[in-house]
Amino acid sequence: MATPPRPAGAARAAVNAAAILTREIEQRLLAPAVDAVASDGRKQRWARHKQARRTELILGTMEAVRALGPEAGMDEIAAHVGVSKTVLYRYFTDKNDLAAAVSEAFIQTTLLPGLTEALTEELDDFELVRAVIGVYVRTVAQNPNLYRYSVTTEHSDPGMLAAAVRVFAGAIESTLHSRLTDREAETSGAATWALVMIGGVELTVGRWLDAPWVDADQLTDELTMLLWGGVAGVIQAGGSASDFVAAPPRISPILNEE
Repeated sequence: MATPPRPAGAARAAVNAAAILTREIEQRLLAPAVDAVASDGRKQRWARHKQARRTELILGTMEAVRALGPEAGMDEIAAHVGVSKTVLYRYFTDKNDLAAAVSEAFIQTTLLPGLTEALTEELDDFELVRAVIGVYVRTVAQNPNLYRYSVTTEHSDPGMLAAAVRVFAGAIESTLHSRLTDREAETSGAATWALVMIGGVELTVGRWLDAPWVDADQLTDELTMLLWGGVAGVIQAGGSASDFVAAPPRISPILNEE
């Protein structure tokens, strides 16, 4: 089922989709930090300073969460960063605002670059599926506290998380669309399949992080086994759900033992 690598078009489409979709996240992050700026040069300089300082505090908070855990409070974060809590509240309206900014930074600086790199590698279809899953699993395994803080804690921002899902799903959808088009297959299900991949991997990795039942490499291979089976079925049916339902892949029957 593996095909010769034809990554260029798919990679460009995936990266472009990710770049466009991340603008929504960036706008959500920047909006509270920068006031409406007129032609006043001093106000422009203050806005730039405020954004730069906000970025420093976001990076400092990420390090604090890595060290202290996902339930770290504003007092603990401020002490770890080396500022007063008053300073944090000068740049972030509340804990939720800070958590949303950290979520965005985690996605932009950690998860998305790894995904983009995997999508731009010259890989055949099977290795691409495995690489994308591996990026997610390894990133979460290496950053458990940041992942929990960004995704699973009570102050996680649902809007930010939804935007992140659109980023990843959009990139994968573009890749699927491009590779199915290369085979002259139907592409109408690309959005559905991308969301299943993202949702299934995210749910599984979240549960696994709480109580690992295998190591990260084994988890990657188990997820790849299931998702690649689905991709292979899609390709065999030419991307047509009706053709697939009319003639689904058959499983060997269980032989009755005497």
